[in-house]
Order: sequence, then structure tokens, then C-alpha cells
Amino acid sequence: MIKVSIIVPVYNVEKYLGTCLESLINQSLKEIEIICVNDGSTDDSLLILEDFARKDSRIIIINKENEGQSVARNIGVEKARGEYLGFVDSDDWVEVNYFEKLYNSAKKYDCDIACAGFKKIKKNNIKIRKSYEAELLCTTVNDKIRMDNLPADNYIWNKIYKRSAWKDLGVKFQPCRFYEDIALIIKLLHKMGKMVVVPDVYYIYRANPNSTVRQKSIKHSEDYKWAINELYKYAEDNNIFLDIGNMIQKKEYYKIFNLTVLKVYYYKNLKIYKLLGFIPFGKIVTV
Repeated sequence: MIKVSIIVPVYNVEKYLGTCLESLINQSLKEIEIICVNDGSTDDSLLILEDFARKDSRIIIINKENEGQSVARNIGVEKARGEYLGFVDSDDWVEVNYFEKLYNSAKKYDCDIACAGFKKIKKNNIKIRKSYEAELLCTTVNDKIRMDNLPADNYIWNKIYKRSAWKDLGVKFQPCRFYEDIALIIKLLHKMGKMVVVPDVYYIYRANPNSTVRQKSIKHSEDYKWAINELYKYAEDNNIFLDIGNMIQKKEYYKIFNLTVLKVYYYKNLKIYKLLGFIPFGKIVTV
């Protein structure tokens, strides 16, 4: 029996892909399948996938033309056969017992969702961004929203989801959109059953400057606004409470000779200034 289907969209990540795949094939949970959707990569990503697939038969490679991460994830979900679904971005990785801990907790409480903490790596510095101190069961939508820290943390990848519940909902990632997690995760937390949060296990998120969501373009800006509007509208339509005070609404960067000298973070009623991008030196309360 396949316990977890792990879906990995792949696009031009030859620098990081090996680390990601090593973390998956070495999982302490052995009853997994690793569905790698090669989204039209033009670098050596496919060669790396094929090399790993020769070493581990649990790796499934799907080749397709470039249509974006959303479509790649949807294809992975359609091909999945596992009891649960997991998502790992190809420039990230997970701890060796990540899927075993999430799966065991989900089964223990008969949950549709199991949620882990996550760490962020940037320039070889790793910091814990979310951590749970105890295994806790969430049965109401507001408990799930609060424990997952929505809307500040809108991530699909630090969780596993019961595949039958996902299928029953008929949800899909919005094609041709960036930030598709933001628009979808609230629907999953609302419509799916119980969620358990799991301590002492982490997804490692890489702040990759070349990743699709870290690019700056009119398309990225428009899609972010679309995703936020979808999130707020869904919450309002379904009487879901969101503490939007802790969510960054907008960021501004000021550079000299390509060096960031100032960042401004806009929250609902607050502006925070950071010198050189990381030294807090002032804030303004807005109304």
C-alpha cells in the first residue's frame, strides 16, 4: 500500500534538485511514491531525475511542456495512488522522518490533514519559522486557521492531505497563476475534516531568488492581488475569521547599485522599516 504520494513540480532546478530527491528517497516512511512532474525544464533537471529514477523505482517521472507549477501539481494529484498527498517544491527538502511523523499522527486521530512546522534557509542560514510544541487536534475551521497561522502562512507544502477527501472536494490549483497556494489552502482547511499539528518535524523551505514566486513582474503583482482577494472573499462568504493584522500586504525595496538599502513592509495598520533589508529601525502605525 502506498501511504503517501509526494508530488514534486520540477522546472530548471538542477542546482537544488539532488538535495530534494535525496531527502525523499531516504525517508523513514518507505511506502511512498515520488511523482516528479518535469514542467519543460531546459537545464539538466530531467537528467538528474532519470539518474535518481534508475536508483529508486518509487520515483515516477512525468514529462510535459511548460505550463507552470499549478498545472504540474494538478497532474501529480491525478496520477497519485497514495492514501495521503504531500507536496515538496524541487528546491526545498524535508527531514528524514517528515512523512512518517505526519502520516502516523494523521492515522492516530483519523485526520484529513496533518501539519508540520517549517524552517527557512537563506544564504546557508536556517531559521525556524513555524514550530509546534505538542501534538494537537483541530476540529473546527477557526482552530485550523489559527494553528496554521492563516493568512500569514499560506503554504500547501508543510502538510499532508487525505487523497480521498481532496478528490471528494474536486479542488484544483488555479492554472496560469502564481501564489495559487493562497487561494486554495483556506478552502482545504474549511472543507476537509480534522487536522492535527505535529511537533518536532520540519519542512525546509529555501528562499531561492530564482524561484517563480520571488520574481518581480506585473503578472506576479496581479496574481498576488488576485490570490489575496480570493482568500478574503472566501473567508467573508463562509464566515471565517482571519487575523489579517499579521499578514504583509505589500513590500517595497530601495536599492543603490543593486544593494538593498531599505525595505518597507506594509501590514494592515502598520509600516515597518528595515535598514539594509534586515535591521529594524522604525515603524509607523496607520489607520
